[in-house]
Amino acid sequence: MIKNEKLNPLTEMALIGEIVMQSKIAERFADQLEKASERIEYWSAIQSILIAASNVSKILWPIKKEHLARGKHLRKLLEVDEDHLLSDRTIRNHFEHYDERIQNWLENNQSSVYFDLEINPLELNPWSIPRFFHRSYNPPSKKLSFRNESIDLGEIITKLIEIRKKCSPFTIP
Repeated sequence: MIKNEKLNPLTEMALIGEIVMQSKIAERFADQLEKASERIEYWSAIQSILIAASNVSKILWPIKKEHLARGKHLRKLLEVDEDHLLSDRTIRNHFEHYDERIQNWLENNQSSVYFDLEINPLELNPWSIPRFFHRSYNPPSKKLSFRNESIDLGEIITKLIEIRKKCSPFTIP
């Protein structure tokens, strides 16, 4: 059963404040990603962006039935569409559950070809085998991929900033 859509004002304020904070964290790491020069710098920034975006996503699109009304209320309040980019956690889930993905891959594929944590400044050409690239990032395009699925991290940051701006009438500057 979905509870009342209305939230306690303190709860609403705290959750909107958390959205603002997570958005700022993602933006800070996006800046670090732009300056990255070593693999660990790239992947720590990417992981931090994904976690912050996921935290906003879970506030606005909760998984537990008891919190669905909260998400609906906040999306309405902040004028965030149901099918917003942040509602899709597919790529984030690939990264969060990488242990399962890689174990299944290596135990169920005949090929031993394995590329991971690639920083690839060039787009894959038609002769490349993208299905063997597990996690890859293309800095010029800001495209983050897991095997054959991709997202644009630049667009994720843009969407987080847009939501943060919608939070400003409900926060103390």
